[in-house]
Amino acid sequence: MTGFRRGARLGVDVGRARVGVARSDPDGLLATPVETVPRDDASVARVVELAAEYSAAEILVGLPLNLRGEDTASTVDAREFAAAVAGRTGTPVRLVDERLSTVSAHAALRQSGRSQKSSRGIVDQVAAVILLQNALDVEKRTGSAPGTPVHPDEEPD
Repeated sequence: MTGFRRGARLGVDVGRARVGVARSDPDGLLATPVETVPRDDASVARVVELAAEYSAAEILVGLPLNLRGEDTASTVDAREFAAAVAGRTGTPVRLVDERLSTVSAHAALRQSGRSQKSSRGIVDQVAAVILLQNALDVEKRTGSAPGTPVHPDEEPD
């Protein structure tokens, strides 16, 4: 696949307490924050609703590998979340490397003068913006879709 694929993308940063969601414009120039979704039984459904609301051509879920590129407990959680989203939507879902996106988000918020406590509600959105913007930039630079496709989970709910 060469060239940039048109269509808005949704970026999703999966956390234990919250899920950050960002979106891009259809030309893939800029990622912007959308919402922080509480992590509960309704969070997958809310991400699917947001994908429909923004007519997302693709959903990019952050894959939090460790610095050596290996899986962690959070990686397993992100893979399961991505598979659940893929199972509830016809929109393609891809996992993208998001090492340090949350760390970068905290640093950016600190630099803007916000305390960690006052940033709690938006840090997940900022992390989603960072992972989505990185994925858009990689696609523009390489001409290839970022990350790896996710196939829906086969287990019934």
